[in-house]
Amino acid sequence: MRSIRALAGCALSAALVCGTTTHAQSVAPALANIFADHAVLQRDRPIAIWGNAAPGTSVTVKLNDRSVTAQTGSDGKWRATLPALPAGGPYTLDVSSGTAPAQRLSDIMIGDVFLCGGQSNMEFQVKHATGLEVIPSANDASLRFTTIPDSSKTAPASDLAKRVDWRSVTPEAVGDASAVCYFMARSLRGTEKVPMGFIASEWGGTRIESWISAPALATQPGFTEGLNAIAMFDRDPAAATAADGTRREKAWEALDPAAKTERAFRATDYDDRKWATVPAQYEQVPAADRDRLGGVVWLRTTVDLTPAQVAAAQTLRLGPIGRYDETYVNGRFVGGGSVDWAWRNYGVPTGLLRAGRNVIAIRTFGPKQDGRFTDMSIRSIGLSDGGAVPLSGPWRYRIGTAIKDGSVAPAPWDVPNSLTTLYNGMVAPIAPYGLKLAAWYQGESNTGQAAAYRGLMSTLMGDWRRAFAAPELPFFVVQLTGYGKPATAPRESGWAALRQSQAQAVAADEHAGLAVTIDVGDRFDIHPAQKTVIGERLARLARVVAYGQPGLRSGPEAAEAVRQGGDIVVRFRNVTGGLQRYGGAGAIGFEQCAGTNCTYVDARVQGDTIVLPGAGRPEVTKVRYAWADAPFVNLFDGADLPAAPFELPVL
Repeated sequence: MRSIRALAGCALSAALVCGTTTHAQSVAPALANIFADHAVLQRDRPIAIWGNAAPGTSVTVKLNDRSVTAQTGSDGKWRATLPALPAGGPYTLDVSSGTAPAQRLSDIMIGDVFLCGGQSNMEFQVKHATGLEVIPSANDASLRFTTIPDSSKTAPASDLAKRVDWRSVTPEAVGDASAVCYFMARSLRGTEKVPMGFIASEWGGTRIESWISAPALATQPGFTEGLNAIAMFDRDPAAATAADGTRREKAWEALDPAAKTERAFRATDYDDRKWATVPAQYEQVPAADRDRLGGVVWLRTTVDLTPAQVAAAQTLRLGPIGRYDETYVNGRFVGGGSVDWAWRNYGVPTGLLRAGRNVIAIRTFGPKQDGRFTDMSIRSIGLSDGGAVPLSGPWRYRIGTAIKDGSVAPAPWDVPNSLTTLYNGMVAPIAPYGLKLAAWYQGESNTGQAAAYRGLMSTLMGDWRRAFAAPELPFFVVQLTGYGKPATAPRESGWAALRQSQAQAVAADEHAGLAVTIDVGDRFDIHPAQKTVIGERLARLARVVAYGQPGLRSGPEAAEAVRQGGDIVVRFRNVTGGLQRYGGAGAIGFEQCAGTNCTYVDARVQGDTIVLPGAGRPEVTKVRYAWADAPFVNLFDGADLPAAPFELPVL
């Protein structure tokens, strides 16, 4: 799913040049970069504080009237734990060592801290949400937020690349905040009356596997080979990239009968003068060629570099280039992508470029009009001083085999399909910052792997609790909304199956909760704008699970489906004020299934149950509700909470 923030991102194969953390240790003690002016620290639990200093240094940390001392290890890292404090502030946070200059942070509040993670629906900002009238009135000095910059790492980073920016909620600032996280926190501020801060650590289009640590992900089946490749990349990026290029070439030889012949296209001495020239605009591509673009298309260009440019060259920047690509510089594979909207940024190994003529060749693969003829002006070689050498062409193209099916698996460090790298870059550096709860809004990018998602979701919750030293951390999951073409007949749905996996993972975790959002999706937009409702539902969960207030943690959930005479009765739990159906005499979206053959069935509301008349035939083995990518639903309870989608065996 496409990112809401800047899509350029940094590719891991660019030697992780975006957001690389320095390993040099400060002589004077310094706090880790998650700590900054205006931060909120978690109340009523010991407060972990950490940072860097010269090895062997004694470091003193002071917050308000509490002070502790820690010793720096040989790696220059120190960690201290301050006693628990009640909600309050503002305070100063000081770190010092003997006569060395102290670092002082001001306006530190003690309250409740929330961590919000996921992909672009968690990244979706307040300024894009429905109800923009909330922005002018958003003025709360005790509600604060920060956003972790996108960062992908092959090993856990010990710190963020730079100090975060903690901001108080104001009309000028709140538009940049995660909408779901903000509306949750705003609602909780209204009842809890303590300072609150939320940390948004999200990246659009990413998969859940990216957000789990390597040891935890290794407990799930199917990831050993990818994790080994990640470890190899961390040790030797050039060797790992070369091995990935070999793997890709073998896959292409199995897919494309012309692959062996087309190896010549990447060579520096190949004569491409008979190839067609890429025009300034896609519409200028000859119609006959446009009709043939589904499949393989090769692109080539040359660039002349000076010795100084060669010495300073760091990254090949290609922008979005198509669904899949393999890119070669002077005949050598430097990287490949697997998402049409992701910007390609590939590291340039030392010694690969040379003064004078250099050749860039790209094999692209995908459907027609997939972006492979993107404006060439955005393509360049990035230099260490921040400058760039344009790759303005001329670019030439040659149409290859018209392959309709098949793909080459992405490298395991390839964002947004990477393994563990976002945990390493965006979670590990901020752990174990004290938290009150975590919220997770992700799943769109995993809709084809519902069977594995339940285990991955449970693994992620346990992994984050370990990282943040909070074994009972409340964890709230936003269930996928509706998106896509409405169904006119029952059929299998990857979105529905993933919703079921989310519900199962939450049901198996006594400290988790599920926010059902099936009623606030947008079948035309994967980013529904009704984030206020979603935030309020997360807040409802939090009041019960995290704050211990009385009430139901969710809306109606199907508990069982039983035969009763010739009917099937579906019994619901967590119903407030009885089941309600909007806009009709009965509830819609129910299916009866005889094996894999499912048909719609009428449904009557009776108190806290649904009766499916005539569905109790022996061949009916299960019932489903809202089992579609974008179902239409009208079943709620008296608290206006939607019934959760489900699939149940008939007892």
